[in-house]
Amino acid sequence: DELQALWKNDYGWKMKKITRAVEETKGQILTYNNEPITASFFSTSNCYTENSEEYWGGEYPYLRSVGSPWDKQAPNYQTSVSIPLATFEQLLGVQVTDEQVGKIVKRTKGNRIAEVSINGKTFTGRQIRETLQLRSSDFTWKKVGDQIEITTKGYGHGVGMSQFGANGMAQQGNTYDQIAKHYYQGIEIVTAEPFVAKITKK
Repeated sequence: DELQALWKNDYGWKMKKITRAVEETKGQILTYNNEPITASFFSTSNCYTENSEEYWGGEYPYLRSVGSPWDKQAPNYQTSVSIPLATFEQLLGVQVTDEQVGKIVKRTKGNRIAEVSINGKTFTGRQIRETLQLRSSDFTWKKVGDQIEITTKGYGHGVGMSQFGANGMAQQGNTYDQIAKHYYQGIEIVTAEPFVAKITKK
């Protein structure tokens, strides 16, 4: 009912397409070294995905940083937000003393902020993103009067498959397995039966 309200006259052909995709890939699973993967995904990249350990801390060999240039065409690829200086300082427990706000100390392989210093206090990009509720950890900022203007690229944590990037790959004629193997490095697509049997035995 919700999708009908959202898609209106497009509901019929969109549901037909989704049902066909589900049917044609039924019983398949993504694995790495014969184990099911953690198939993480997010909305939109900054043209690169992120190494898992650079955002979450856990290293997964198939969650590597790869290029995702299709995301640049996303409607909200780059967005800006203004936060009152007093709110910014209170949330992060800092005092902003210069127009540049803070210094970028280190970037991740996916070109997001790994570490930033604000008046001697150090934060990870993830800490800034989550504390300030930003769209991504690829950001730039500047002080304008009593406001902090922050511009972000992409939307989401950046680890795994970019939904907008996958859509862009599909529009260029890539198949579902080519898309999956781009965003999840070194994986195999196999039948799920042995894994289902193992789980049901337990």
